[in-house]
Amino acid sequence: MFTVLFSLFLLADILLRLWLAARQIRHVRLHRDQVPGAFADRIRLYSHQRAANYTVDKMQFSMIERIVDAAVLVMLTFMGGLQVLDFQLGRLIDNEMLRQLALLGAVLAIMGLTGLPFSIWRKFKLEARYGFNRVTPALFMQDTLKGLALALILGTPLAACVLWIMGSAGPSWVWWAWAAWVVFNFLVIWLFPSVIAPMFNRFTPLANPEISARIHALAKRCGFALGGLFVMDGSRRSAHGNAYFTGFGKTRRIVFFDTLLSRLDVDEIEAVLAHELGHFHHKHIVRRMVVSFAAALVFFLALGWLSQQVWFYTGLGVIPQLGRPNDALALVLMFLAMPVFTFWITPLASWLSRRDEFQADRYAASQCPPEKLVSALVKLYDDNAATLTPDPVHSAFYDSHPPAVLRIQNLKHG
Repeated sequence: MFTVLFSLFLLADILLRLWLAARQIRHVRLHRDQVPGAFADRIRLYSHQRAANYTVDKMQFSMIERIVDAAVLVMLTFMGGLQVLDFQLGRLIDNEMLRQLALLGAVLAIMGLTGLPFSIWRKFKLEARYGFNRVTPALFMQDTLKGLALALILGTPLAACVLWIMGSAGPSWVWWAWAAWVVFNFLVIWLFPSVIAPMFNRFTPLANPEISARIHALAKRCGFALGGLFVMDGSRRSAHGNAYFTGFGKTRRIVFFDTLLSRLDVDEIEAVLAHELGHFHHKHIVRRMVVSFAAALVFFLALGWLSQQVWFYTGLGVIPQLGRPNDALALVLMFLAMPVFTFWITPLASWLSRRDEFQADRYAASQCPPEKLVSALVKLYDDNAATLTPDPVHSAFYDSHPPAVLRIQNLKHG
C-alpha cells in the first residue's frame, strides 16, 4: 500500500512541476515583447526580452533536472539500488558505525555525482549565456572540493552522533537527536561569518565612509546591534548582486556583494538595507528558525515511528537487515521520501515568505524614501534578469518574493 501511495505522490509531484513550468514558459513568452507599464520608463525592451529568455531557459533546464532526479530516486528505491548498496557494504565492513556512515556517504555521493553535470551546465552554459557566470573551471573545481571537504568535516561527526544516539538512547533518542541537530545549526551559524564563508570568498571592511556612516545611522535608528560592515568579492563568481546579514551577537555583520555596491547609489543601498532590517524588526528570521527547528522535530518524530515499521522499508524497495542496525537505512529512506510528501506545502511557505517581504518593504518605506527602494529594486530586477511578468499560478506556488509589478505598486501607493 505504501508503495502505491509513494508512487502516486511522486507521479503527481513530477506532473505538477512540469505543468507549472510549462505555464511559466507560456506566460513569460506571451508577455515577452512588451514591458509592463510600471517599468516602461526604466527598463528597455531588450532587457525585458533578455529576462524572458533567461527565465524560459531556466524553466526548461529545471524540467529536465527534475525528471533526472525522479529517475535517480526510483533507481535507489524501487529498482533496488539502495538494497544493493546496503547489502554490499554489509559484506565489506564489519564495524556497524562505519558501515552505516559509508551507506550515508555512498547515497550522498551518488546524488552529488548526478547533480554535478547540472551544476556545470548551469554555470558554464546557462549563466554564461546571459553574462552572469565569472567562475573559471579551476575555481569551480576548487569550490567543489572545498564544499566536499567541509561536508565531510562537519557532516561526518553530526551523522555519527545522530546514529550513535539512535542506537544508544532508547525510546527518547528522538529528542536527543533533535537537540544535537539544533546545536549543530547554531554552531554553523556561529562559524559561518568568520570560518566558513572566508573559505570561499574574500571579505574586506567597507571602505566607503559615506555609505558606512549612513548604514550605521540606519542600524542605530532600527535598534540593530551591528558587528561590522563588509564587502564580499561576489564579482569573482557572478554578476548577480546581493547583500545579506549573517551571524549573531558580536559576529553579526552586514555583507555587501561588490557587484551591488557598484550598481546602486548611497540612497538606494540604504533603502535595500532598511528592507533587510525590516526582517529583523518583525522577527522574521527568528520565526523562520523556530519553524525550521519545529519541522526538524516533526521529522525526527516521524522517523522514530517509521523506522520501526517494516512496511516503510519494503514499501520503498528495501529489506532491512536482520540482527544489524538499520538506522542509516531509515535516515536515507526518510530523506528520499520526505520531499515527495512535503512538496505540497510549498505554496503555504511561499505565501508566508511573500507576506514577510511586504512587511519588510513597508518598514523600509517608513525608514527611507520609498522611491529609493523602488529605484533599487528596478535596477536589481534589470541587472539580475528577473522576469517582470511571471505566471500568477507559478508565482503563487513557488515565489518567495512578490511579483515585481505588485511589489512596486505597493511601495508607490503604500
